[in-house]
Amino acid sequence: MARIAAPDNLRLRQTRQFDVTYAGGAEGSVAASICNFGGKARYVTALPKHSLAEATMDAVRAVGVDTQYVLRTNEGRLGLYFLETGANQRPSNVIYDRADSAIAITPADQYDWDAIFKGASWLHLSGITPALSANAANATLVAAQKAKAAGASVSIDLNFRGKLWNWDESKFARELAQETMRKILPFVDVVVGNEEDCHDVLGIKAGDTDVHAGKLDTSRYPDVARQVVKQFPNVSKVAITLRESYSASHNNWGAMLYDAKSDNPVFAPLDTEGGNYQSYQIKNIVDRVGGGDSFAGGLVYALTTPELSESQTAVKYAVAASCLKHSIKGDFNFSTRSEVEALMGGSGSGRVVR
Repeated sequence: MARIAAPDNLRLRQTRQFDVTYAGGAEGSVAASICNFGGKARYVTALPKHSLAEATMDAVRAVGVDTQYVLRTNEGRLGLYFLETGANQRPSNVIYDRADSAIAITPADQYDWDAIFKGASWLHLSGITPALSANAANATLVAAQKAKAAGASVSIDLNFRGKLWNWDESKFARELAQETMRKILPFVDVVVGNEEDCHDVLGIKAGDTDVHAGKLDTSRYPDVARQVVKQFPNVSKVAITLRESYSASHNNWGAMLYDAKSDNPVFAPLDTEGGNYQSYQIKNIVDRVGGGDSFAGGLVYALTTPELSESQTAVKYAVAASCLKHSIKGDFNFSTRSEVEALMGGSGSGRVVR
């Protein structure tokens, strides 16, 4: 889809000339991260047959994503979203324009699932695609089912977007999201989300913590993960991102990864002295859009890379990757594996690399 952004920190109503970039949505951003780290990924979606859709294809192909299974159709349009970047105490704002997009109107049986999953070891999904339409929700469910049948692992980022869950007017957004996502989650191995996602999609809350208060009580998150696994015993790992929002420009950032088999939660980043959780302080955010996708991309890459797959290392890698994404404009994380590993090793001063 296309991202149409007000430049600098202008408000949308002030803007007469926009910055336009092309991206693949949440799943496309995850695929881009994996390829930028040195991995391999293919992207599956539906796009119309015109030059704007070609620009979207160019954007994901440019970072090495395989697009051979992108379905090109004469029906539907290219999805759009409009971005107003906040600053200080003014939050960012997104306006979605994705109704009747090609992916929203394409039924599940139009995709060649057998070919798509040939040789694939992992499928990543997001909660944004099923929010678009009944067709997109069913295609997401079928994709998860086909992936499991093919022997692939499945991850999903819960990604609740209340503005999008409106394709069944008889239900409120949270009700529709919960009903839809609960059909998909029985086919999922790894769940990614934040506290708000867990509450909105699964009705699970981290005690009395308040994400808008700035400070999070991290001791409550292992119980959130255990509740997810209790509801869906097929889930082997739960990753919860921990964002402390002091303003639109200043966030602290970290995450927890819970392993169901060992009943063990691990956090990242850790301080260098006692090995205790100590979040990254990001005080001058360039662009936080795609921060969660860059975490998911880092996590999937780490879990599928033997030397990074141990839980503590995997979450450490994912958090460092997504921390760096906050310094990069656009949806994609253009950080490399070596840059992520340098930050993991403590190189966070921002000094010039010569």
